[in-house]
Amino acid sequence: MKQTIIILLLTSFTWSCNQTKDQKSSEKALPDLSYDVDKDKTNDFYDDAKPFILKGKRIITIDGEIANPGEMNIEKLPLRSLIVKEAHISGDSNKFIGAYRYDGYSLYDILNEYKLKKKNADSFKPIIDLYVIVENDEGDKVVLSWGELYYPANLHNIIIATRVTRIVPSKTNDLWPLPETTKLIISHDLLTERNITNPVKISIISDDIELIVRKGLKPMYASEISLFIDKENIRTIKTIPKGLDEIEYETIFYGRGRGIHSTTPFNGFLLKDILKEDLSVTKENICQGIFIISAEDGYRGVFTFSEIFNRNDQSGLLLIYDPSNMDGGAFRLFPSFDFFSDRAIKSVNGIYFKTQTR
Repeated sequence: MKQTIIILLLTSFTWSCNQTKDQKSSEKALPDLSYDVDKDKTNDFYDDAKPFILKGKRIITIDGEIANPGEMNIEKLPLRSLIVKEAHISGDSNKFIGAYRYDGYSLYDILNEYKLKKKNADSFKPIIDLYVIVENDEGDKVVLSWGELYYPANLHNIIIATRVTRIVPSKTNDLWPLPETTKLIISHDLLTERNITNPVKISIISDDIELIVRKGLKPMYASEISLFIDKENIRTIKTIPKGLDEIEYETIFYGRGRGIHSTTPFNGFLLKDILKEDLSVTKENICQGIFIISAEDGYRGVFTFSEIFNRNDQSGLLLIYDPSNMDGGAFRLFPSFDFFSDRAIKSVNGIYFKTQTR
């Protein structure tokens, strides 16, 4: 009996020492939480207020179409920072919440070592039809496209935040309400409905749309686009509506596979302006809406409703109209917010919209 008690005491002592050691290691790994108290030591506007640690899980479950599902302790990753002005839909207008600097862990880093295992890889190998569902501890879910995570011109713009700092106006000294728990932060969203609290699970999914793939189709031409909303064929887009302003984007057009394509500008029309008569900016659409945009040869890409309709960076998804282009026309996409050209889909023949949080 005495021997058993001694073993239990030793085990308890060892566990306590290990816990203290792990806690000290964790605390030591955290960057300094000091800030510019006098607001005159640095030129940084975003370190003038006290940072606060957010409660919530640091262990995230990763599953879906991957070869190695499991759990990730996100605190082992590099800490990254984003500055955000948060606002929500409120009736027919928007309600400002506050301005903050969030520090946390990039979804780019979190998912980086999870090997993709697409269920539709045999019929469609490209990865731009993937999307991600982020779920919190209350069952709320939001969608992100794979392109938002791995193709943007500005990386690491989506994080799970574990601490927050108010960005306080120097004249009014407004103290915005502080969140209390960890939070998904998407810095390119205008209305921040997708910034859900306490995310605990990330699922990777390829869209289940069934399209005939005709790789190497020459010439490739689609004269019109069929628009589907929740599988219903709403209308056909045959030309650009009158009254829309044409936009020109200067670009370096660069592909992930073939590298440089061109340095000539793209001229087109914002897709959101063409679709605004069919779809409204609602919380459900922002959080759960996705588009699958297809080409005549079966090539397709996924875009979220939010990355097309709800941006704060003045970038846009252009629809280019050139009916004289008999190999690649009459409609093609130019995603100005992407680094790579992979989602610049030629000969667009279908736009499919749905809300997706399965």
